[in-house]
Amino acid sequence: MEIFKNTNFDFLGKKWPFITLSLLLTAAGIASLIVKGGPKYGIDFTGGALMDVNFIKRPPTEAIRSALHKAVPGEVEVQEVNNTQGAGSSQEVLITTGAAVTDQNIQTVRSDIVSALNTSFNPNSGGKLDINLAGQTDLMDRLRDPLAAAGASLSDDQLQALVQRILDYRSAHSGLIHNLDELSSVQGVTPQVLNVLKQQCFTGDFAIRSAEVVGPKIGADLRQQAINVVLIALGAMLVYIAFRFEWIYGVAAVIAVFHDTIITIGLFSLFNKPIDLTVIAALLTLVGYSMNDTIVTFDRIRENLRMQVRGSFEHIVNLSINQTLSRTVLTSGLTFLTAMSLYLFGGQVLNGFSFALVVGIIVGTYSSIFIASPILIFWQNLSESRRRRSRPVVDTARARSVANTVKAAKPVKTAK
Repeated sequence: MEIFKNTNFDFLGKKWPFITLSLLLTAAGIASLIVKGGPKYGIDFTGGALMDVNFIKRPPTEAIRSALHKAVPGEVEVQEVNNTQGAGSSQEVLITTGAAVTDQNIQTVRSDIVSALNTSFNPNSGGKLDINLAGQTDLMDRLRDPLAAAGASLSDDQLQALVQRILDYRSAHSGLIHNLDELSSVQGVTPQVLNVLKQQCFTGDFAIRSAEVVGPKIGADLRQQAINVVLIALGAMLVYIAFRFEWIYGVAAVIAVFHDTIITIGLFSLFNKPIDLTVIAALLTLVGYSMNDTIVTFDRIRENLRMQVRGSFEHIVNLSINQTLSRTVLTSGLTFLTAMSLYLFGGQVLNGFSFALVVGIIVGTYSSIFIASPILIFWQNLSESRRRRSRPVVDTARARSVANTVKAAKPVKTAK
């Protein structure tokens, strides 16, 4: 499928505005990284705790942050998760803490977060068990004796099965039971069982949907491995392109990819977005995507050179870009729409990943045209300039030699 046919846009004539834009973005990103002491890493790389908390009615983030600062030392971040998946709007927040987490206290910090939220948002428990936070063992231990006293004694297997069905119901409703009367629809919850549940349990205002912790040593190892993976990928691509084309093609392609990566990381720093493993996955995707786009253009340049297309090298490069324009628009455009959909509707968890894709596709597409291609032209012009400078020396020496030969020759007399 070809959208554009026989186009003749002067892309390389418009290269300087894009080069200037790249220089500005690169300078701003590097300045931001220097001022902030490097990228802002997520807990995947720094170590820490990440909890996804769902509220029946979400309090202001400042109230949550204030409650956690009293119990959890170090930096605490609270982010609202806004989406409309399922019934109604989400009432979730992502709670991240990393500065105070070590190998020794990592589990303690997790329990401190739960305790701080309980103190602030579940103040009147009356000694009852929070059914929205209870695990299977806790709920079984709380119900066993009261059920027996109420004449609804169950064996351990029966009680385990009943509790599991209650927990399954809770999981199916975003981890929250709003009212204990809801459980009357659960198999095995008879009126007697429901009365015991009301006596022993209450519905808290929040639930922990997920919780994960990463130790600082593991985070440091992951960070180093991520850097190594990116560098190895770039090195391998440089070797491949230098072997497949010429070394200058490999250098131009790798410089363009470095350009894309630095600008993307710089924008993460400027917008204060954390870099985690999903962002590294997006960066590796962009490395391959940008490299592939550049190679397609380079391959067309090589074909036109083999066909001995007339015109200067810059004309051939510009012609090659026009010939691959339809392919670039189709692949980049469709991928951009997908990435933008992820960014707009993918939720907080995929925000960093989709942001890296959106930025990388835009920057990677124009870098293939306005960064990598001008590098080839610059090198070609430099090589031609060197050859032209060397030619006059050779020609002058040859001319002097011819002149000396003529002077030494005796004139030939013509016969009368």
